[in-house]
Amino acid sequence: MANNNKQKVTASDVVRETDKNAKEQKYNKYVKDMTPKHSTIGDMCKAFLVGGIICTIGQGFMNLYQSWGAKEELASSYTSLTLVLIAVILTGLNIYPTLAKFAGAGSVVPITGFANSVAAPAVEFKKEGQVFGIGCKIFTIAGPVILYGIFSSWVLGVIYYVLKQLGVV
Repeated sequence: MANNNKQKVTASDVVRETDKNAKEQKYNKYVKDMTPKHSTIGDMCKAFLVGGIICTIGQGFMNLYQSWGAKEELASSYTSLTLVLIAVILTGLNIYPTLAKFAGAGSVVPITGFANSVAAPAVEFKKEGQVFGIGCKIFTIAGPVILYGIFSSWVLGVIYYVLKQLGVV
C-alpha cells in the first residue's frame, strides 16, 4: 500500500481561497480609488508658478532693501531673514503646508523650504512641551542638513588650511 502524502482539498479550503481572493480584489480597488491622481504637466506648472512667485517676492525685498541704501550683501542677508520669517509665520498659521500641498516642489525654494522644515516639527510637537516637544523635535527634518553642512564645511576648511600651509592656495 503506497503512502499518499497529498492532502485532500475540501470545500472549506476552496471557500477560504475565494474569500482571500475577494478580499485582495476589494483591497486593490480601495487602494486604486484612494491613490491621488496627478497630472505631471499640471504639477510642474504649479511648482513653477509658486516657486517663481516666492523668488519674485525675494527679489522684491532685495530691491526694496537696496533702495533703502543697503549694499548688495547686506540686502541679500535681510532678504534671507525676511523670507525665513515669512515662511515660519506661514507655517505657524498652517498656510505654508497648504501651499506646499498645492505647489509640491515649487514650495521648496531653499530658504523658505528650510525654514518650513525647521518650524513644522516645532508646531507639531509643541503639545509635548518646551523641552521634550519643541526642543527635541525641532531639528528632526533639518537636523541632518545642518549636521552634514557643518561637517562638510569643517572638512573643506581643513583641506583649505592644509593647502594654504603647503603654498598650493
